[in-house]
Amino acid sequence: MQLHQIQPIHKGKKSRRIGRGGKRGSYSGRGIKGQRSRAGARIRPAIRDLILRLPKLRGARFKSLKEKSVALNIKKIGRYFSDGDKINLEALEKAGLINRFGGKLPEVKIIGQNFSGKKFEFEGIKLSKSINK
Repeated sequence: MQLHQIQPIHKGKKSRRIGRGGKRGSYSGRGIKGQRSRAGARIRPAIRDLILRLPKLRGARFKSLKEKSVALNIKKIGRYFSDGDKINLEALEKAGLINRFGGKLPEVKIIGQNFSGKKFEFEGIKLSKSINK
């Protein structure tokens, strides 16, 4: 069973129809003018609006515990580093290619194909399959 399949067991109780003459008078306790005096005017409780804003499915507020890695293109690295350089997270930060988040250096993954003849030595950095060839 899912949330949209749930139906109430009992039918809703019909509300008393007031404002149609009778013992309570012509306005029947509704006042003269305004939204609440009109027929069919139902003011929704504020809590209902809050309930409708909440997500229906489970896990909607869950944020992944695993940090996403920052993708860097090999072409961009080729502009900042020369042939045979050792590239690690500190060197990338020094070059201004990555920034610290909350005092920590993010996980980095190098993507793309090595178009230039430059060769780099990577330390502590993930590489895509196209670079590993």
